[in-house]
Amino acid sequence: MKDYIASDSRYSTADSLYCRCGNSGVLLPKLSLGFWQNFGADASYDNCRAIARLAFDSGVTHFDLANNYGPPPGAAEEMVGRMLKEDFRPYRDELFIATKAGYDMWAGPYGSWGSRKHLMSSLDQSLRRLGLDYVDLFYIHRYDPVTPLDETLQALVDIVRAGKALYIGISRWPLKALEYANSFLRANGVPPLIFQGRLNLLDRAVQDDGVTDYCADNGLGFISFSPLAQGLLTSRYLNGVPSDSRMARAGSLKPAMLTPELQEHLNRLDAIAKERGETLASLSLKWILAQRGVTSVIVGARTPEQLKESLRCVESPLEGASEIPLYPHKVFQ
Repeated sequence: MKDYIASDSRYSTADSLYCRCGNSGVLLPKLSLGFWQNFGADASYDNCRAIARLAFDSGVTHFDLANNYGPPPGAAEEMVGRMLKEDFRPYRDELFIATKAGYDMWAGPYGSWGSRKHLMSSLDQSLRRLGLDYVDLFYIHRYDPVTPLDETLQALVDIVRAGKALYIGISRWPLKALEYANSFLRANGVPPLIFQGRLNLLDRAVQDDGVTDYCADNGLGFISFSPLAQGLLTSRYLNGVPSDSRMARAGSLKPAMLTPELQEHLNRLDAIAKERGETLASLSLKWILAQRGVTSVIVGARTPEQLKESLRCVESPLEGASEIPLYPHKVFQ
């Protein structure tokens, strides 16, 4: 691939693309690029590089990673580290790079969860893989029911004070624990920037549990992961399970999820999208962005063309979001 020079027009749609993150000084793109899937060691580097270049050329400055993204764990950070070195080094201060710790990374008692030992060690490993001195945002990736919350939260405070992260995020914590974290972190001068949770047209648990309202009421941003329900909210599964799909591989998306009732609902949503001049994916992303308190959605992509389709969600807001029918049953645990 040719040497990379970022597009001069990458901020031409800034007025419609960016959203303030809670009460902070940070503006995030309404669509952020996620590296959970499709950026492992078995992926084509040139294809992944083309996706990242397109994202940045389109004003998508937020790259969302985690220590365990791959496969194998750490591979996505290594790939982004290579991209930073080869393409994005001149633009480092324009990028907002996030990573996380909390899921399984190495053997033994310190390889996961929320201990000070795990968080400190994991972030140091992430910084080495990324080739960075600091990340812009560091998340605790999941709630640890055993480690004292004060230990986890004090480690996050100390990470910011050490200059290894500029901001702290909370991911997938129950509301009561989030409330405590917000109080603790603010009292220690490191207010949490954002909460990351799964919100899409098939999973609204964070709304039902009051998390999104809490974030909106208390100055935290909210960012949705898996906004397209791992591909269910695209045209991919309207006619069943394609042989080359993620569901056919029976990984995190199980064939049993696609019940006749769900497939009928997806086709109904697709018909509504077409009536509105949208794709199902764009309609689904716009619905999330229309919800109270939402700052951004994290999308993955297998190809640059997929990312281009997702970027349509920031072209115009969704009118009549409350009219979109909601699926009454739980799809994800």
